[in-house]
Amino acid sequence: MAECNGNITDVLTSDFAREIYAQVKDLPIIDYHCHLSPKEIYEDKPFENIGQMWLAGDHYKWRLMRAVGIDEEYITGGKSWKEKFDAFCDAVSLSPGNPIWDWTAMELEKFFGVTKPFLPENADEIWNECNAVIAREKLSPRKAIAMNNVEYIATTDDPCDDLKYHKLLREEGYDVKVVPSFRTDNLVNFAAPGFKEYVKKLGAAAGMDIRNFSDYKHAICKRLDYFCSLGCKFSDVGVEGFPKAFAGGADNTAVNDEFAAFLKSGEYTGELEGLIGNLYVFLAREYAKRGMVMQLHLCVTRNSNDEMLKKCGRDSGFDCVGENVSIPALRRMLNMAQAEGGLPKTIIYSLNPTLYYELITLCGAFRGVVPGISWWFNDHKRGITELLAAVAELSSIDSLVGMLTDSRSFLSYPRHDYFRRILCEFLAKVTPVSAKSCAVRVAKDLSYFNARKLTEEKK
Repeated sequence: MAECNGNITDVLTSDFAREIYAQVKDLPIIDYHCHLSPKEIYEDKPFENIGQMWLAGDHYKWRLMRAVGIDEEYITGGKSWKEKFDAFCDAVSLSPGNPIWDWTAMELEKFFGVTKPFLPENADEIWNECNAVIAREKLSPRKAIAMNNVEYIATTDDPCDDLKYHKLLREEGYDVKVVPSFRTDNLVNFAAPGFKEYVKKLGAAAGMDIRNFSDYKHAICKRLDYFCSLGCKFSDVGVEGFPKAFAGGADNTAVNDEFAAFLKSGEYTGELEGLIGNLYVFLAREYAKRGMVMQLHLCVTRNSNDEMLKKCGRDSGFDCVGENVSIPALRRMLNMAQAEGGLPKTIIYSLNPTLYYELITLCGAFRGVVPGISWWFNDHKRGITELLAAVAELSSIDSLVGMLTDSRSFLSYPRHDYFRRILCEFLAKVTPVSAKSCAVRVAKDLSYFNARKLTEEKK
């Protein structure tokens, strides 16, 4: 990689770090959490140009553009792809130190062979070079996936999704395993507008009427079984907050009646938090039965800007770091799930890094519960290094599963290389040179093998 292209180029500062990196840089990618579209993977339509390929749906980039004052017309509005590309170039040139500076450089080189700096004076030339490659190679979602040696993709899917494109990909025999993940945000967000309608939608997807909490859970189980029939190994949730109350046990008449009354009235009250807590415990138990991995993405605030939510919709770059969740509540949920049938393999992420010490040590109290890798606003060099150091000091660094893209962009896979470089530099600093084999083993595990094990575990 050309030295001028990004700060990531000088991360590997020693021969030892470079030796470790040489052992992992070409390993395949297991993308066990992302937001790629299975429809786009199946249809595999060539991209129109680098502007569309880079900026359609990528709220990481949108957020950076807003931060430097670029008008919304150049972000989610009606300006041309070339105008949006130029605006993005201007935003990146004003943002050294942001990981997008490095990701952009790595993506340009990986996909297009472009090594010149992504600066406004080079924008027209880069636009033309990239578009020439797109046209010549007919770059498409599957070609982008193949160029990065991706083996496994776990998309993010609502329990009501029909998973049509997962089925089509499986029937076709596509050589990359594309499987659904069971994303439960809409299941546990009782206070969301339209929750009653969502319950009806879930019932229709499960082929049953939902009248009470037992019906609700039965419908969830039917959808879980359907997801698992298509290879689902991972669940996920990423809503604000975490329940502090946990009503009843696994089956409780009062809980059942309370949910039925809620469905009839449609009025959410704070007392219903116990039902949500009950549902978290229930879901954990059902994941354990099916050999699934439970992911909890915590400490996030969604859609902070009301006006822009109305204008742009959800997932448009207006989320932020949230308050820390209650560790006693999280501990109680893990204990209750363990008592009611055993915990699944669990990965707990915190968007708020001030929770790391409490969270890492809590995970260490439960077998098979591990902290998640640096997520979202923390997946820059300092944030990744900070988490690696905390886990190394408080637990075992090899307990981490490793990198994920958490992205909607097919150009995002160089982020795995970004992580691998930072990881190898960290390992070189904390491991004696005489123990090179240990550092290499850990680097391989966090780059590939720990994630692969999760995809292979049997029920």
